[in-house]
Amino acid sequence: MRIVIFGLTVSSSWGNGHATLWRGLIAALARRGHAVAFFERDQSFYAENRDLHALPAGDLVLYATWQDVRRRAEAAIAEADVAIVTSYCPDGLAATAAVLEAGRALRVFYDLDTPVTLSRLGRGEDLGYVGPDGLAGFDLVLSYTGGGALDALRDRLGAVRVAPLYGHVDPAVHRPVAPLERFRSDLSYLGTYAADRQAALETLFVGPARAMPERRFLIGGAQYPAEFPWTPNIFFVRHLPPAEHPAFFASGRLTLNVTREAMAAMGWCPSGRLFEAAACGAPILTDAWEGLDAFFEPGREILVASDGRDAAAAIGTDDAELGRIARAARERVLAEHTSDRRALDFERELSRARAPVALEA
Repeated sequence: MRIVIFGLTVSSSWGNGHATLWRGLIAALARRGHAVAFFERDQSFYAENRDLHALPAGDLVLYATWQDVRRRAEAAIAEADVAIVTSYCPDGLAATAAVLEAGRALRVFYDLDTPVTLSRLGRGEDLGYVGPDGLAGFDLVLSYTGGGALDALRDRLGAVRVAPLYGHVDPAVHRPVAPLERFRSDLSYLGTYAADRQAALETLFVGPARAMPERRFLIGGAQYPAEFPWTPNIFFVRHLPPAEHPAFFASGRLTLNVTREAMAAMGWCPSGRLFEAAACGAPILTDAWEGLDAFFEPGREILVASDGRDAAAAIGTDDAELGRIARAARERVLAEHTSDRRALDFERELSRARAPVALEA
């Protein structure tokens, strides 16, 4: 297939969770013989932190304004078998109009931020990437979030056909490596600062750091404010590109996952960091959310904390048990949550969307 994508970014992993996912999925699709063109507005904050300049198995189209690229985009859509618009695409409305006007391509919307989309919609905010007609014009709406989010996309945005396309990991990028002293920790956390994660981060990370001054805690990420409640035993490394994630995960005894508030409230929204850390062989501690047990078995493949005491107990788990949990999680991820597996899921949903809808008797 020829696939054209209008998205937020694939060229920069700085401050977003989209890029790494797209890189893994595009590479997996290429291995299956598909050709991908990714259209990305060349925004300054991504340009200044760009860690991918070309797609090894596709076309990366960077553009300054929609008008500059409109003709090229329309030509790509006309030749495509599948045309995709994503959440947070800066030119989502213009791209949607171009995709819906095309007659040949299967029209797909992929919401990688479904809980945030629905939360903003509920507050009456302008989404910027979904217009007044909602998602009714698309042949297929894919959602990074499953569960009740799928019903909400139908009921509130008019999606006709909805399916989950969950996060995943590319094991060629995220894999076990030798630890590095600069990333050594008893508990690590890798993630961009988000205000709606802060309360949970303070409960599960900052609180234990205060209570366990003899332990070493490490945060890696971007956009952390000066007023963050640092303690003497919390260390910080600025944004790390995906190539450095394996060493980060491999160098700590335990790594923390904190889900964004809207995603935790809705459930069925596994962070890409979960799969990345597990693929790197790191034992994981996570906050609790509905649907978690569909991806990892609590207690056997992952540790779950609801408060600081749970977090402290996890940090105190002996190394042998943490190693056992890490191995079980890696086995689960390699079996069910790789980019190659998601490419198969993607193909299956496209085939279903192309099939004629059976009419009730």
